[in-house]
Amino acid sequence: MDYARPTELEEALGLLCTKRWTILAGGTDFYPALGAGPMKSDVLDINGLSALQGIHETETHIVFGARTSWSTVIDAPLPPAFDMLKRAAREVGSVQIQNTGTIAGNLCNASPAADGVPPLLALDADVELRSAEGVRHLPLSAFVLGNRETARTPEELLTAIHVPRASSRGASGFVKLGARRYLVISIAMAAARVVRDGERIAEAAISVGSCSAVAQRLSGLEAQLKGAMCADIRRAISDYDFPELSPIDDVRGTAAYRVEAAREIAVRALEQALDGMDCRGAAA
Repeated sequence: MDYARPTELEEALGLLCTKRWTILAGGTDFYPALGAGPMKSDVLDINGLSALQGIHETETHIVFGARTSWSTVIDAPLPPAFDMLKRAAREVGSVQIQNTGTIAGNLCNASPAADGVPPLLALDADVELRSAEGVRHLPLSAFVLGNRETARTPEELLTAIHVPRASSRGASGFVKLGARRYLVISIAMAAARVVRDGERIAEAAISVGSCSAVAQRLSGLEAQLKGAMCADIRRAISDYDFPELSPIDDVRGTAAYRVEAAREIAVRALEQALDGMDCRGAAA
């Protein structure tokens, strides 16, 4: 096997043109996946690419570098709409994992139970993919294609995640259901962002993870909640049949249980978001 640790982005992109590499970022999924066996693939270690680290703002977006750790996300001074992402970051394993694991690694690993995907979906995030040929952007919903499957080509590197400023309004919540309180793979999780107009919901973005091969935005429920009274969210969700979800039966829960769990935690995530707003309910 070959191992490379470039320090410049162009060097890394050049190497990606030469052969098929396994990209190593935080390594919190990479090393456990090896088990007791030897490393067999060629490894491109991007931990020397300081340009891919940190969070910055442009006129139109809030941008997360691919190597940004979950601890950095937790500590960053972000608007209340990102509270759901911070809550999800606190659920990514132990503090040691949060210090090392990266936001892009979580997306590229493409687990149905990836904690970072639902909040980023509710923030309308897109991913920046670079190659020696140029750069392209994909909505996160078009990037994660299935269980451990993404739209990244072998010549590309995910270099950043972009969140539109328009999606940074309002407040947000995140609820994860597992078999125990800490260090657990989720049975279901929900992220919700709400913009409020007085006592009514002006805008809602809701996504659910671990209930399909890919986390899903609940577009039907979002449309149903627009204009609804904030006090009526539980009643509105009680009648929703969650057509976007396709849960499975596994050791963590049955498909039927997951749908009912999604119903309850979606309500709780919305209530969290509403509680995060000021007492006047003004849009952030």
